[in-house]
Amino acid sequence: MTAAAAAPSAFDATILETRGLLSLSGEDRAPFLQGLVTNDVTRLAPDRAVHAALLTPQGKVLFDLFLAAHGDAWLIESEAARLEDLRARLWKFRLRSKITLVVAEGWTVAAAWGAGALAALGLPATAGAVRRLGNGDGDGDGLAMVDPRLAAGGARLYLPAERAGAILDGLGARLVEPDAYDRHRLPLGLPDGSRDMIVEKSTALEVGLEELAGVDFKKGCYMGQELTARTKYRGLLKRRLMPVAVEGPVPEPGTPLRTEAGKDAGEMRSGLTLDGTQGLGLAVVRLEALATGAPLVCGDSRLTPRVPDWMVLPEPAGAG
Repeated sequence: MTAAAAAPSAFDATILETRGLLSLSGEDRAPFLQGLVTNDVTRLAPDRAVHAALLTPQGKVLFDLFLAAHGDAWLIESEAARLEDLRARLWKFRLRSKITLVVAEGWTVAAAWGAGALAALGLPATAGAVRRLGNGDGDGDGLAMVDPRLAAGGARLYLPAERAGAILDGLGARLVEPDAYDRHRLPLGLPDGSRDMIVEKSTALEVGLEELAGVDFKKGCYMGQELTARTKYRGLLKRRLMPVAVEGPVPEPGTPLRTEAGKDAGEMRSGLTLDGTQGLGLAVVRLEALATGAPLVCGDSRLTPRVPDWMVLPEPAGAG
């Protein structure tokens, strides 16, 4: 690595092997996708990316998505191991739409974060802002975008796979292990695919899709829209996915949370051990258990929920 890359202004980056891309092209791509996903895809532009999800008709999360325009196509980021499943599910709805939907081979997804990351990538601190990398000829060096959910999340990059490491190095990045990205995203409350959003179980609002700019309540119908809107406007949300500080071993995903009195308080999701006695994680926490302010029991550990700044919780009964 060059001396410039090793300077204090260098930022952290990692290749997200668990993420991959589909490519959606064709003149009907906007109306096709608009009726399926939670966000307004007409907001997509060469300088603007969008966060969204594909839900079941019952309003449960199937896939989390990041959408970015690239040339004449839209790139759809989701979990690499489930890309073909996503492609097949979307393809069923094509009817007579003039579209092409394929796995985008030869691309790598990366994450970058740290105090100097956005500046080094030429990006403003605006969620969803996009910049084309390279000289603009052909595919160039791909693109970089501010995390559409939250600017504090850093950047996501879509890079030619064969040159991804060299491009990151040239931008001044320190390549680190994927666990380092978990250490960054977990305190922010940013979920990572089905590790945190359980397929066909988690709801869009439970996992923060509204506050994290992933759902539009004015765009009209989409799959799962009715239940999502009813949950919001009738105040039916009872649980939220949020960061937790862990005292003791990090519990396995799916481990139940209990109050000190033994009542159901939620469920553990992804986590990271910091040392032998503490860790970080995300957990679905029942709001009634959160209101007590007391630590929760999870296996052999105690968990303290931490509400992130972006999260909007209902006011306690009797407030105001």
